[in-house]
Amino acid sequence: MNAAAKVQHKVAAISLSGIRQQFGALEVLRDISFEVAPGEIVALLGTSGCGKSTLLNVASGLLKPDHGSLTIDGTAAERFSDWQRIAYMFQEDRLLPWRSVQANVAFGLEATSLSGQQRHQRVEQVLRLVGLEAFANAWPHQLSGGMRSRVALARSLVVQPRILLMDEPFSKLDPHTRSQMHDELLRLHALSGMTVIFVTHDVEEAVVLADRIIVLEPRPGRIRAVKSLSLPRPRIPTDAAVTERVRQLRLEL
Repeated sequence: MNAAAKVQHKVAAISLSGIRQQFGALEVLRDISFEVAPGEIVALLGTSGCGKSTLLNVASGLLKPDHGSLTIDGTAAERFSDWQRIAYMFQEDRLLPWRSVQANVAFGLEATSLSGQQRHQRVEQVLRLVGLEAFANAWPHQLSGGMRSRVALARSLVVQPRILLMDEPFSKLDPHTRSQMHDELLRLHALSGMTVIFVTHDVEEAVVLADRIIVLEPRPGRIRAVKSLSLPRPRIPTDAAVTERVRQLRLEL
């Protein structure tokens, strides 16, 4: 049973209804509506220019749509106050070069009411989770691409989010490192039960990670199909069932 089936009776973690977005004369999103259940992993899949990142920005509350509504944990975005429990992982790792690994991870906690000791404990804990405790005092330029991605993931996780939003965070990694990060994300998701929405144009990545895939078509961005995945995990890209779902989705695109 996938995460969506387990939690379907609960209030949606994220609900978007009738989202429309226009930048000047360019219509970017049209009539987007869907819900994401608590603990579900949802992929926003589509080719370049279909509004995936814009839609993620709307779901995060960073961008107010021209039309439509965003609800988080049953509360309208306009009245929602617990924004610190929503983490956003960008395509670039955006590490601050003048800060050590632990200082980069701690950055998201500096605006909280946690004491210095509590922040330090949180950072130590999350660095252990992503396997970087031995590199706490390293500098970003000393890290590989995969390690930098782990630091960015740790920085997102240190706030203990209920919802993690990811904008093609692994797209710049080599295939082997990307596969390792997929495994890492699924392991951490199993431990935390957080809700995950991620943007990708990689069909295989969507099939390997997601409980449900929302396929978008471009100009303007709108939902073409919603695909539920009941394949057991771990999903090996070379397995016949996985390759068949990848083939089917490529036809959708």
